[in-house]
Amino acid sequence: MAFGRRRGILALVPSATFLFILLYLWNINHTPLSASRHPSGGGAQQQQPIKDWQPRPEFSFWSQLPKHYPPTSMRPLPQGRPVRFPRVQATNFPAEASGTRRRQLRERREAVKRTMARCWGSYRKYAWLADEVAPVSGAQRNHFGGWAATLVDALDTLWIMGMKSEFKEAVDAAEMGINFTTTDIRDVNIFETNIRYLGGFLSAFDLSGDVRLLRKAAEVGEMLYKAFDTPNHMPITRWDWQSAARGHKQEAPASVLLAEIGSLSMEFTRLSLLTGEPKWFDAVQRIADAMAAQQDDTSLPGLWPLAVNARDAIFNEGTLFPLGAMADSAYEYLPKMAALLGGQLPMYKTMYEKAMNAALKYNLFRPMNPTGEDILVAGQVRADGRGKFNLDPEGQHLVCFLGGLMALGGKLFERPIDMDAAVGLVNGCIWAYKSFPHGIMAETFYSIPCNKSSPDARAVEEAPCKWDENVWKREVLRKAGRDTDKDAEALAAAADTVIANNRLPKGFTSLPDRRYILRPEAIESVFVLYRVTGAEELLDVAWDMFTSIEKATATELANSEVRDVTSPEKPKPADSMESFWLGETLKYFYLIFSEPDLISLDDFVFNTEAHPFRRLVAA
Repeated sequence: MAFGRRRGILALVPSATFLFILLYLWNINHTPLSASRHPSGGGAQQQQPIKDWQPRPEFSFWSQLPKHYPPTSMRPLPQGRPVRFPRVQATNFPAEASGTRRRQLRERREAVKRTMARCWGSYRKYAWLADEVAPVSGAQRNHFGGWAATLVDALDTLWIMGMKSEFKEAVDAAEMGINFTTTDIRDVNIFETNIRYLGGFLSAFDLSGDVRLLRKAAEVGEMLYKAFDTPNHMPITRWDWQSAARGHKQEAPASVLLAEIGSLSMEFTRLSLLTGEPKWFDAVQRIADAMAAQQDDTSLPGLWPLAVNARDAIFNEGTLFPLGAMADSAYEYLPKMAALLGGQLPMYKTMYEKAMNAALKYNLFRPMNPTGEDILVAGQVRADGRGKFNLDPEGQHLVCFLGGLMALGGKLFERPIDMDAAVGLVNGCIWAYKSFPHGIMAETFYSIPCNKSSPDARAVEEAPCKWDENVWKREVLRKAGRDTDKDAEALAAAADTVIANNRLPKGFTSLPDRRYILRPEAIESVFVLYRVTGAEELLDVAWDMFTSIEKATATELANSEVRDVTSPEKPKPADSMESFWLGETLKYFYLIFSEPDLISLDDFVFNTEAHPFRRLVAA
């Protein structure tokens, strides 16, 4: 289906009025907050609400709609003093001591910036104010509401890379060209809108102090808040916004994905901290309270099932427990909420520790690999409800985020076992990258757990297992649905055929999804582990990743998702470039080659779309 420029099928602001508004707004003098009111560097103390944040009346439709189920109570923002967490970032970065290395890092981040400039230039030329530019054809795509997802997602990247004129042009366009009262899509994905748009505007405001960005964030926040107008105040994650706009009553669905309901807390809380309006914090804290109350009562205590019941606020029924796709950021936000709020709500530390204790015991495993590397992969677990847990050893590019998360949690909460796991997980993703012919890992893969026979993995405490070619080949045949009841010679021959036909690297038993979709999770965790440890070798790992990705995905216009990273030739492009390429992947590549005090992890915490928010830190 072809997508054109953003057009509203239910224009809540009449077109003539909206055009007048645009002309009026063009003539307003926009003055960013001064550095004294909103400093651009260093840590923050207890947040003082920003004045003059209210959206302009022309864009206040959602806040003016009547509420069918107004809350009978409102939880206030925490008013205590931030606790003093341990330092997250290393105190010593050996790479910073070498003049030669510093020059090399400057060249590397300039290379990343050139890729950003090429992609941004194509977006500006071919798809301005659309969600995405197609990197091969130059077509416009609107998958996320038609609210300029690439523009908003990339705002803080532009600022961080020093592309200030591009940043200003984008802010000007966002203020007057993005209208959150109209969209071509019927169902708004609340999770994606939250992490990309609300997160993007909040982060860009935190960095620049331009109050226009906080106003746009509030516009998004008011729209998203309407999705919580249900009998139990649980949100509708795939939201029929047209029905809500017409004043119809709503009810949260009986089945929602864990990540989509459990990953709203950082953005809503930051918006409340900046505005002083507690309703957003109150809305997401209700979700966190329900999750915390039921965390010990699931089929795998400590973890929540993949799908939960929002209609009845039931978070403990279900048998599948992944850490990756569709569950990931619900876990990611636990230590990050602790950091964001300066530790004022101890429940987030408790929830994180329970979750990671369970993950360490059941989800993490050591994959058998030909070089015997001491690495970890996170799989998903199926519980039978009677105390038996079966590990499904599927690895995902997306679950590579976990290494960075456990490094952050390990430092914040002084858990050495998490730091050990973080190193193993990051090395596991590095191993996967290096194993494929283009130096890029596949979207999903299967391997053989060294502790396959044990339901109690306790992966970080077990010694690595030795490589066994016959075991690998037998599992390759089994995953391919072939007969494994053969003598050794026939089995090896049959397996060699499957391995050749499917282009399986050694150690991988199947590749359900061979794409690379410009994902950030591997470089995200490499970046975090570098900032936490100062390990210089990670800089070269990151550079190898960047050059491999650039070589495989670069087009004349930008960079494209590719269909098959096992292809002997340059992988075929899919003509797709999601906004997270500019909002996340390139940002993390740029930051790892930058000075460690640029977006320090002791001052900022990243949302799941790589938007840095200022932490509350002890004075």
